[in-house]
Amino acid sequence: MTAEQPLPSSRDKTLFTPGPLTTSLNVKQAMLRDAGSWHAEFNAVVAAIREQLLSLAGVSRDAGYEAILMQGSGSFGVEAVITSTVPRDGKLLVVVNGAYGQRAVRMAEVAGIEAAVLPFPEDTPADPDGVRAALAADGAITSVIAVHCETTTGLINPIAEIGRAVKDAGRVYIADVMSSFGAVPIDLPGFGIDFAVSSSNKCIEGVPGFSFVIARRDELLKTEGYARSHSLDLLDQWKGFEKNGQFRFTPPTHAILAFEQALRELEMEGGAEARARRYRANHAALVQGMRALGFREYLRPEHQSYIITSFHYPAHPAFRYEEFYQRLSDKGMIIYPGKLTDVETFRIGNIGRIFEQDIRYLLEAIREALQEMGVPPNEFG
Repeated sequence: MTAEQPLPSSRDKTLFTPGPLTTSLNVKQAMLRDAGSWHAEFNAVVAAIREQLLSLAGVSRDAGYEAILMQGSGSFGVEAVITSTVPRDGKLLVVVNGAYGQRAVRMAEVAGIEAAVLPFPEDTPADPDGVRAALAADGAITSVIAVHCETTTGLINPIAEIGRAVKDAGRVYIADVMSSFGAVPIDLPGFGIDFAVSSSNKCIEGVPGFSFVIARRDELLKTEGYARSHSLDLLDQWKGFEKNGQFRFTPPTHAILAFEQALRELEMEGGAEARARRYRANHAALVQGMRALGFREYLRPEHQSYIITSFHYPAHPAFRYEEFYQRLSDKGMIIYPGKLTDVETFRIGNIGRIFEQDIRYLLEAIREALQEMGVPPNEFG
């Protein structure tokens, strides 16, 4: 299998979303068998996945890192890290320029963790100097969390520079790399990341069902007694894997079997660099085609990831997003609504088992949908 010879995904509609996303036929077929959650064969699959995740992250157990799988979506993984690694008397600094930073604030609030919010506009990357100043001004802050690719817009935050500010101040650094891990270069040791969180149904192109954390072992071991939740106790989850290779509670067996296949396909494609090239090509084709149709991106190009792109609504009075969405759905294409507070946008993802040809199909469907709605291309104003 190569990027030039994609496997058919299925007869399902193509998902131009940031996850769940379109998966290969073989990933789907991997779920067509049952696995005993305590059986040695399944435990061997889990152990191999943990090692592969470390390798994909460019680290290893010998270098002091651990991979911990956690049942639930990516948000469960983020909440597990927040509620398990911030000391009982600690304080969390949350870098916010989108909905997922805001969600981290809410997670801390519900858990009774004191949180300081460092806000930035939704179209502007976080300023590492602002992080540095916030840490210098508040010695009570013990931990910092930042989102790498803020899928509210598709914006990329400078997590390497933020990491240097955090490490210079001697604090713990949590990175939400949900939509970037596996396709955007991340140097965990170089960026000073202590806990990185992602999930099965993003750039690795598995199905929903679990999240995972790449943790520095020495920082993980310091968290004894910190957890505010039994089921989301990150250290306890790791201890369970170390004790007998098993999840503490029922694992998402089918999703894990699908992930095993997804990792195999990632390697066959050429690894994270090859996958990034495909996603970049998807993004370039999308932006070029959308501009030709008259659409404008929400973010400036230098702030834009190749994971997902936000586009302004056309100003033409005949454009109604709900109708636009439904017409594309009827043509077999699923896009994503906007998540901004003050600006009307919609989003189109470039990740998953999709290729430039799929982008071209989508662009033609968009052109047809606009024509059907009476919205002339390039006449949005």
